[in-house]
Amino acid sequence: MLQFKVLQDLCASCQAHGAVGGGAAGAAGLSSGRTPILPVHPSSQSGQAIATMGRPMQEALVVRRETHIAAPPAAVFALLTDPEKILRWMGTEAEIEPQPEGLYLVNVTGARFARGSFREVVPVHRLAYSFGWDGSEVVPPGSSLVEIDLIEQPDGTLLRLTHTGLPNAEQCAGHAEGWAHYLGRLAEVAAGRDPGPDPWHGRTGSD
Repeated sequence: MLQFKVLQDLCASCQAHGAVGGGAAGAAGLSSGRTPILPVHPSSQSGQAIATMGRPMQEALVVRRETHIAAPPAAVFALLTDPEKILRWMGTEAEIEPQPEGLYLVNVTGARFARGSFREVVPVHRLAYSFGWDGSEVVPPGSSLVEIDLIEQPDGTLLRLTHTGLPNAEQCAGHAEGWAHYLGRLAEVAAGRDPGPDPWHGRTGSD
């Protein structure tokens, strides 16, 4: 699912505002004993992961990512909303109801569930859903917001992701790593390639 902006740039952005980065604790959050955060896949294509401080401070940090995918928007949308297709690039089980107030539930690593509900569904073009982790006090279920826009291009789709509502720089950095990893796997599947076993399968974490 590629070249990503080096996480050091992301953490430098966080530190410039007096925050502490958390790059080692990947978006499933798993080896550090904190909320799960998921890792960067080593073979990624072009994309960006940027953490920025909002104003006022209550707006906290934002993760933004853009990834080009060599498939039409309809194919990418299906990979984001069809439970069976989601499992080709992320997770071991999924329950997805792509309609307003519908459930978003994915066992991302086989040992950690991401949970939320859909806020907006525009078929083939846009998804927005709340997001958090079962059992987490730092990023509890539904406590943040993921927005995904699919923009048709001559050679495929530009996927533009924004993740807001994360509580601190460490979580922002870790979730940025996770999106890099899993969107990389998504792009591989969309292009007709096998991303291979997920190296973070089976990992767990706690706050």
